[in-house]
Amino acid sequence: MKKIWFALVGMMLAMSASAAQFTDGQQYVTIQKPVTGEPQVMEFFSFFCPHCYEFEHVWHVSDAVKKNLPANTKVTKYHVEFLGGEMGKTLTQAWAVAMALGVEDKVTAPIFDGIQKTQTITDPASLKATFVKAAGIKPEDYDAAWNSFVVKSLVAQQEKAAADVDLRGVPAMFVNGKYMVNNGGLDTSSMDNYVQQYANVVKFLLTQK
Repeated sequence: MKKIWFALVGMMLAMSASAAQFTDGQQYVTIQKPVTGEPQVMEFFSFFCPHCYEFEHVWHVSDAVKKNLPANTKVTKYHVEFLGGEMGKTLTQAWAVAMALGVEDKVTAPIFDGIQKTQTITDPASLKATFVKAAGIKPEDYDAAWNSFVVKSLVAQQEKAAADVDLRGVPAMFVNGKYMVNNGGLDTSSMDNYVQQYANVVKFLLTQK
């Protein structure tokens, strides 16, 4: 019985110590103007951002965060258009198409690779071809989605969300429209430590009012 008690005490102390390590201004930042009505967890990225590529495909931070979240936590991923010039805007609309058609997981890696590794995505036509090949989307269905009211609304939604939190750079993750994870304030002693702490900070912030 004593062993069980000491084990429970140890777990409680470990949890307290973990929470105590998360400090406003260090591992996270409270944004000046909290935004109500936003998804519980918002991630902003750009296909043109090298750090976003590492965040997604090298470190797998997004996957780690999702696995660590309580059930039914709403997670939304938005593309930003302030990188890449006109193609940045095109990719924001393409991401809206992916959201509308529910193929985000199928096109994320191929688009990142086509932009940053193979440089095979250079215009709207090659971007469309990537959707057709990677997600099995018919060209006419892609065109219909591209010109739809739903996609136009999702583009506006992405732009508004970035403006509401006064987004300055990517990758960035916000929690409850009030807190932003401070990428530079996390444990960088190893990739595993960084990823795990990132996921723990997001989970911790979900409990904050």
